[in-house]
Amino acid sequence: MSEEKQPKIRFKGFDDPWEQRKLSELAKIQGGGTPDSTNSKFWNGEINWFTPTEVSNQGYLFESNKKISKSGLKHSSAKLMPVGTVLMTSRAGVGNMGILSLPAATNQGFQSMIPNEDTPSYFLFSMHEIISRKANKLASGSTFTEISGKSTAKITLYIPNKRSEKEKIAELFFDLDNRIAANQSKLEQLKRLKKLLMQKIFNQEWRFKGFTDPWEQRKFSDIAMRRSKQTKTNSLPSIEFENIVSDEGKLKDGFDTKSKHKQGILFEQNDILFGKLRPYLHNWFFATFRGIAVGDFWVLFSQQYDSLFLYYLIQSERFQSIANISTGTKMPRSDWNLVSKAYFYISLDEKEQIYIGKLFKNIDKIIAANQRRLDQLQSLKKYLMQNMFV
Repeated sequence: MSEEKQPKIRFKGFDDPWEQRKLSELAKIQGGGTPDSTNSKFWNGEINWFTPTEVSNQGYLFESNKKISKSGLKHSSAKLMPVGTVLMTSRAGVGNMGILSLPAATNQGFQSMIPNEDTPSYFLFSMHEIISRKANKLASGSTFTEISGKSTAKITLYIPNKRSEKEKIAELFFDLDNRIAANQSKLEQLKRLKKLLMQKIFNQEWRFKGFTDPWEQRKFSDIAMRRSKQTKTNSLPSIEFENIVSDEGKLKDGFDTKSKHKQGILFEQNDILFGKLRPYLHNWFFATFRGIAVGDFWVLFSQQYDSLFLYYLIQSERFQSIANISTGTKMPRSDWNLVSKAYFYISLDEKEQIYIGKLFKNIDKIIAANQRRLDQLQSLKKYLMQNMFV
């Protein structure tokens, strides 16, 4: 008699205990193979042939990068697997999964699962974190870890008896994964939009209506000044590199605004913190409060130009290219002598500066809102994974 367990969260109407099953009881385990690479007749055919680099828990798989011929399939250990097969990488990155949306073969870096009639493909895929964790424990090897087909078959899972419950779980995670993917896609589109606007506006290709005066070149040291006053106080909050979300200009969740007894550069509200250590990490922050910058920061401010405009100027392609001409190899830092003497085209019209600053600030707000939504969906999935499976 199999061992019985029950998850914490169930769909209404299902109360039978879940039972332990070997993976081989749920699916046929199938390896892959590679046709002779020197025989041109085996390649560039019509059969999709996946490699591990193409599989990364993205759900359904479509067209592969490489294809093999019927002759290549026949003269190798590769097997043509049906739609719905769940591919799982078995070496040098064990446990990444994807579902075939069309018949295909793989190379030998897989132990794939052809589900039986009672096991929906997406139900198996939904358990990829559990399967991956167990597969990695069973994997062995010195140069790289690998799991065999026999070991894959022995992986045990707790599953419901009724196909209808498996289908409901599969449908739930399918919908959740699609929502996560859609939000990830939207977030990437917004980031690309911001990058495009940064290029077009700071290259003066696009202007706000009503502004026609040409931008003028100014040396950066004439645009921005650096604060250098070091202070050690327990009356102000301090910011370190570890507090900033790279490339997003925001503080990480849980940042403590309480004062800490640390030494650093005093910054004022509306100052700009620019991480000069490893500048390619994009540790920048627009200060909304007074505090202490601890570590390798430049604290920038301007008495002549709009602060938000300056904040986005340091994110522009030209500024970043100069700031990343850094000194040092192991711990590269931006060179102030180089950056301060560099010339940048800027608008001298304060209204235009304000418009530009507000535009990018609003885009950042939209990006942040979408990031929060994505984080919430991913947290929800994590919670459901922990409570809907045993």
